[in-house]
Amino acid sequence: MTAHTRSRALVAGDSALDEFTERLFGHLPRADQRRWARVYLQGLLTTPGKKSVRRLAASVTESPTASQSLQQFINASPWDWDPARTELLRWVEERHTVHAWTIGQVAFPKRGEHSVGVHRRFDPAAGRIVNCQYGFGLFLSLGGMSAPVDWRLLLPETWSADPAMRRRARISPEVAHQTPESLVLELIDSIAARTSSVRAPVIADFSRLSGAAALIGMLGRRGHDFLVSVPPTLAVSAAGLTQGAEPARSPSRAPVRTQARMPVRTAVHATTAGDFARLGNTSHPYAALHTSPGAPPQRLRIHSGLVRVPGGETGVPGAQQTYRLFGERRPGPGLRGGPVWLTNMSRHRMDDLLFLARESARSAAALGTLADEFGLLDFEGRSFPGWHHHMTLMSAAFAYKAVPVALRERQEYAPPLDVRRSA
Repeated sequence: MTAHTRSRALVAGDSALDEFTERLFGHLPRADQRRWARVYLQGLLTTPGKKSVRRLAASVTESPTASQSLQQFINASPWDWDPARTELLRWVEERHTVHAWTIGQVAFPKRGEHSVGVHRRFDPAAGRIVNCQYGFGLFLSLGGMSAPVDWRLLLPETWSADPAMRRRARISPEVAHQTPESLVLELIDSIAARTSSVRAPVIADFSRLSGAAALIGMLGRRGHDFLVSVPPTLAVSAAGLTQGAEPARSPSRAPVRTQARMPVRTAVHATTAGDFARLGNTSHPYAALHTSPGAPPQRLRIHSGLVRVPGGETGVPGAQQTYRLFGERRPGPGLRGGPVWLTNMSRHRMDDLLFLARESARSAAALGTLADEFGLLDFEGRSFPGWHHHMTLMSAAFAYKAVPVALRERQEYAPPLDVRRSA
């Protein structure tokens, strides 16, 4: 960095951020790329309000040309983001026990039609159809907070099939249209291949995915423990229950605490996940306490039972995968249910499953923090590499600020059960 582009933060000195930047972005081949990575991180950490490239540059450096150079680094410089995400994953794992891998979904509102992947779709958070990019993030649930470490951008078929749009957005030839289900699976496969820790359960919201049943089956075939919310319309086969012998334990699963004498199936009845959760063939004795801001605590009754999912079988001839499905009913008029959850961890205690279900809310909270404080929705570039560069640096800035604070401030914290399993 030349004298006229000197960074005020660099002059002040922050050796910890220097070391962090070098670890994550030391693979970049040019020294100027590594310096601009440092400037972008510092800008994300210190710039109030909107995190545009111009504002990031102005908050860190006195150079009148810095915003142009920073824009070039983010949008046009051909650097690989995968090594930085791998190092970010390992950096977080070295500092905190990971309790779950959680998938978050986010719509990025956009004006016009030129930002890569932009299209019109219904956004449940906004309650209407919006013009947006749509992406998926993988979060490490750390017990009290979640940290993003990887991202995928949904590329609609119209973008994938148009050569001019691909050139304009600098979409590489190997990138093609993928369904949301494929993107979710790709995120999970990626972290499974890179993690240096034990495998953690997958927590995800599949409630709006039309291919939820097939995705459930693929997760099982890959050997993942999972807890996912499913569409209420998902077809399930509910087993009639009687008390009897415990089902056989899969040899691939670590020993876990069990509920007394698990039921066995005697008959199969077709229904939907929503009906089963609302009226299920067993009412679990556990009643959870639900609290929300500005409202008195409510007791939630948990309806739970064992089901099969047509289209989500293991692929092993003769195998009949049994899942636990459960839902919540809150007191009051009508049927006021929450998410419908499905898990292959059917031998775990309900306390442990509810703990994991609550972890899914932490990724949503992290998305809010990313939007408010780290520029999640503020990227102004239009290229495919630029989007991934921004999301990588934003995730790094979040981890740099949040993970050490969580380590310093946390009290003794552990889930009711260590539900992670060996790879």
